[in-house]
Amino acid sequence: MTALPGWLRRAIPATPQELAAALWSFGYFFALLAGYYVLRPLRDQMGIAGGTRALPWLFSATFVTLLAAQPIFGALVARLPRARFIPIVYQFFVLNLALFWLLMAMGIEPVIVARVFFVWVSVFNLFAVAVFWSFMADLFTSEQGKRLFGFIGAGGTAGGLLGPVITIALSVPLGPHNLLIAAIVFLELAVFCAARLERSAGAPQGQRRDERRVGGSAFAALSGLVRSPYLLGVAAWVSLLSFGATILYLVQANVVAANVQGGGAQTRIFASIDLLVGLLTLATQVFATGHFLRRFGTGMAAGALPAVYVVGFLVLAWIPGLAVVIVLQVMQRWMNFAIANPARQVFFTVVGREEKYKAKNMIDVVVYRGSDALYGWVFDSLQAVGLKLGAIALCAAPVALAWVLLSAALGRMQERRAALPGSREKGEAP
Repeated sequence: MTALPGWLRRAIPATPQELAAALWSFGYFFALLAGYYVLRPLRDQMGIAGGTRALPWLFSATFVTLLAAQPIFGALVARLPRARFIPIVYQFFVLNLALFWLLMAMGIEPVIVARVFFVWVSVFNLFAVAVFWSFMADLFTSEQGKRLFGFIGAGGTAGGLLGPVITIALSVPLGPHNLLIAAIVFLELAVFCAARLERSAGAPQGQRRDERRVGGSAFAALSGLVRSPYLLGVAAWVSLLSFGATILYLVQANVVAANVQGGGAQTRIFASIDLLVGLLTLATQVFATGHFLRRFGTGMAAGALPAVYVVGFLVLAWIPGLAVVIVLQVMQRWMNFAIANPARQVFFTVVGREEKYKAKNMIDVVVYRGSDALYGWVFDSLQAVGLKLGAIALCAAPVALAWVLLSAALGRMQERRAALPGSREKGEAP
């Protein structure tokens, strides 16, 4: 890594000892999110193809699937070292994609496959990204996370830019199902980068750090979560993240379905949103995220996202149109990826190693998708009693305001934990 040009080394907020791990982490996240963002517009179009009234049921099916998968993942983490269970998770998803490609190519039960694929992508997204960030929280300290997580997140953003470009260019001429092949290639590249990251994070003697198993039981995630007020607070933050995203997603689905006709046109709108979000996020992560976190702390960084929702829901209550929905979707995702998400990942650098993989996965996966299911039915119920989209947005604004206050409280707790002498329990920083 010493062969890097001097200007590039200065652009990366890593010490010489951290540089290799930071770059492989960047590449790992790049490949992972490039694969996901090839699939995301296809998932959104298939959600509409199955009927917008079916979306709350799909959210519920996603939650049930994740609930069943959580103890299996917990057992895998408890029994295998990190360098083994991480590739297993991603290779399992590769096999799933190959099966979906075969079903779509043969035209077997397209509506059923579309709904199952919607659920699968929702499961894949959370599991794949949660595993990545658990790895990061296991490698880096709180101080390193504030400096490096913005840069590492920029790798995912760059991948998120490439994914929509591929989808926009190829979804119509090649057919959406052939995009799954590109996603498979990116996932295999992510596995390669994860393996090289393990090597770069090894001890000076060349011994792998991950030879220690995380240990514990398959069900330790739940007990670890309920015993910790701090983790319960983070879980509440993630649930409110789902609240904002779910309400806005369902508003978006209804508005797009009513105003834009044709699967290709709808897919291109979703891919264009992804592309714009990626450009804004990448610029912010490269030039501002690390400085923002170090200057203002995790509480204000985490609170920036719900502040966007407070304003956005109020505007949406007044003008519930397609343009406002698109602008709010771009703004909230930009603020989430560029500022709030790095802060949320820093929250986990000050907890124990078992909590980083098990309780964190429970929060990021089960709590998040369980909240999706809950808020999907809340949205459906509000529509059933006659509330229009603008009125639903108005009801959501006070909830987002409470989320701002929770962010500030969690930031104070994280800073206190980071200041404790024993807070760097892992001792794994490269």
